Amino acid sequence: MRTLDSLVIGAGQAGLSASFHLKRLGIDHIVLDADSAPGGAWQHRWDSLSMEDVHGVANLPDGNAPGRSRARANHAVPEFFGSYEQAHDLPVLRPVIVDRVTEETLQHGQLLVVHTAERRWHTRTLVNATGTWNRPFVPHYPGIEDFAGEQFHTHGYPGRDHFRGKRLLVVGGGASAVQFLGELAPVTDTLWATRRPPVWREDDFDPDAGRAAVAMVEDRVRRGLPPKSVVSVTGLALRPQEREAERRGAYADRRPMFARIEPHGVRWASGKDEPVDAILWATGFRPATGHLAPLRLRSAAGGIQLDGTTAVADERVQMVGYGPSASTIGANRAGRTAAVAVSRLLEDIAA
Repeated sequence: MRTLDSLVIGAGQAGLSASFHLKRLGIDHIVLDADSAPGGAWQHRWDSLSMEDVHGVANLPDGNAPGRSRARANHAVPEFFGSYEQAHDLPVLRPVIVDRVTEETLQHGQLLVVHTAERRWHTRTLVNATGTWNRPFVPHYPGIEDFAGEQFHTHGYPGRDHFRGKRLLVVGGGASAVQFLGELAPVTDTLWATRRPPVWREDDFDPDAGRAAVAMVEDRVRRGLPPKSVVSVTGLALRPQEREAERRGAYADRRPMFARIEPHGVRWASGKDEPVDAILWATGFRPATGHLAPLRLRSAAGGIQLDGTTAVADERVQMVGYGPSASTIGANRAGRTAAVAVSRLLEDIAA
């Protein structure tokens, strides 16, 4: 069995960037992608999300991302990724779902072993770029199993038209919740609940502010804490397409979280019942890292501690699209950082 110098798991923005830089450095590697087509998580976004709605898609190395337009993001970005893979002849294999990563000692050293249902690969280093999309998070509240209405997460958002004529509760204090309210409040009756009051940003989000926000997230992973999203420290801002929802009061009537879920609504802490037909959980995602559990990378604080993109517990493992690099710009830069770290480690192994 051929031993790879590196193996990348995931072909989203971070994975493609890492593969580009690994290839540029002459490092023998493959990319395993769980999806059947290019596009990473973007291909699964809802149809109404246009390129005008997204925060922006960073250029990949030597590849220009699509600009703002009314084009559907779940078409434009996958087309960009697919064309990029072909133009740079990146070694992507799909669909391949990784079950787990272990280690094995052979005559020529200790190797990482990547397991799938059909086969396994031996590799000297690993770049994990699995993102978060496959791990939607829904907090548990009493009565959640007995709710007779519909429940959706951002991961499976069915689109605006599905909620016409329904009383909808949007749960979550991040950018997705704000976007959903902006889209839904003009066509249906909405309520908004968050654990904490939202932090609104009035000033311009300039590059200095962006770097400061990324630094705060980076500090958490450096200390081994579970990562938070970059938007959790940037604050929220309304875009022009959300002003109609603002005029209707969708953001002004923010409620604290309910105490429990009833079959036909929710009960607030005051004891008052509120009828709702559907709940939309815009409560975020968790890093998709379960396949790495056999490597015991987590710190006592609950996160994977990183030095740059390198896992402190195992320098053979690079984490991209995790923590501070879980944004399009951050993921792109992290791909290069990870490839350089892989190259240096391989040089050390060879010596």
